[in-house]
Amino acid sequence: MSVSTKSHPSIAGLRALRFALLVAVAMPVAACSMFNKKEELEPDEPADQLYSEGLKGLNEGDYDKAKKKFAEVDRQHPYTDWGRKSVLMTTYTNYKNGKWDDAIQNGNRYVQLHPTSPDAAYAQYLVGMSYYNQVPDVSRDQERTQRAIAAFDELVRRWPTSEYAEPAKRRASVARDQLAGKEMQVGRFYLQRKDYTGAINRFRIVVSQYQQTRHIEEALHRLVEAYLSLGITGEAQTAAAILGHNYPDSEWYKSSYALLNGSGVQPQENEGSWISRAFKRGGGQTADAAAPAAPAPQAAR
Repeated sequence: MSVSTKSHPSIAGLRALRFALLVAVAMPVAACSMFNKKEELEPDEPADQLYSEGLKGLNEGDYDKAKKKFAEVDRQHPYTDWGRKSVLMTTYTNYKNGKWDDAIQNGNRYVQLHPTSPDAAYAQYLVGMSYYNQVPDVSRDQERTQRAIAAFDELVRRWPTSEYAEPAKRRASVARDQLAGKEMQVGRFYLQRKDYTGAINRFRIVVSQYQQTRHIEEALHRLVEAYLSLGITGEAQTAAAILGHNYPDSEWYKSSYALLNGSGVQPQENEGSWISRAFKRGGGQTADAAAPAAPAPQAAR
């Protein structure tokens, strides 16, 4: 009778294996018991109490305390009305404290989590204002200005009947004026260096994108200057004609008229010009087709 040469586990080995398995099963149970015990020792604080403490800190100007309390509401009661309100109040607290980037982050989070909330438009407005309050002067990079405009435009698009829609439009208008001012600054720099093509490209942006800003009159006049310097008289006449038609009493029109008059020509619109097309697209008025020549300004009559 042959005997198998394969080895069998010993009784001691089986017992050791069984013990290891029992320990492996018991560890998660023990861990659960430990965490349950911790939860019992440290129960969640009532949401309304935390929220009230946050409001108290906010009213007292203790923004760090307010932010901490609102954050606790959000952490401990994330799927409640208190939790939703706490995210908005965290946004507002950061805004009041000048923590613009934190306000932007929290405001965007609120809009993403609660897009149909009655307060979503306000959260979006705080995002826009947080960018707006970081708008630099025209000599610096205007990325924050562009983001402010985008945030305000988004508010108007998604919540057009909100009480924050009109303030958003006004702020966006101011921000666009800032961007136009930046283009004008660079355009004037090119003009002074006699880089007329570079200057035209900058003034073209103002005419095409920022017609409703206070820089449009000067932009049209600078186009007259640049085109005359290049000998492109027709475009200079068109720029002056549109300037005179829309702003007949403008000092910039008087200057443009004088420049053209000195060159022996008058303001005259060419409807095929990019300037004319840009004004039509932007809602501005072009010269009357029956009388395309702009009138002489008062001082020249």
